[in-house]
Amino acid sequence: MTGSVQDSWPTAKLDSVRRLKVMASVAKHAAYAERRFEVPFEQLWAVASDLENELPRIVGGLRSFAVTSSSGERLSGRAAGPLGYREHFDVVLRPGWCLMQSDRLTSGMAATADGDGCRFAFYTSLRVPGGELLDRMRAPLSARRAERMLDRLGDLAAARSAPGRTE
Repeated sequence: MTGSVQDSWPTAKLDSVRRLKVMASVAKHAAYAERRFEVPFEQLWAVASDLENELPRIVGGLRSFAVTSSSGERLSGRAAGPLGYREHFDVVLRPGWCLMQSDRLTSGMAATADGDGCRFAFYTSLRVPGGELLDRMRAPLSARRAERMLDRLGDLAAARSAPGRTE
């Protein structure tokens, strides 16, 4: 046998949205939503990746998100809910990719250019004992919630290019 075994293995390149979809499918019963937006990738990702200012406007039930430490693409943050509940997250944030994980929750966002628009996906799954059952029970509500989040993201991204908007 000549050459490396790895030379004969097929490879597949997945964009960030497809990678997130694979992660969501492995998570079993994760809430997953995907949508194509008619705004450029850079414009949409500028909103989605603004964890401290825009994420609380996108995610219902999130009052605030504060980055507590940062080292390159790795961040730590504290999320607070409207009733004061707090959760610490480890975050990987790079262009088109955000994965957030706490003791109880894994969540991700991904975006990729698609012609003159972009595709965006969001997923979340519980990481607690019985999480699969809870994810299955909350599936209908989670799907509607994810669609509302995508609606808000689209509105915020579109507003970034609105005439007369000032930074």
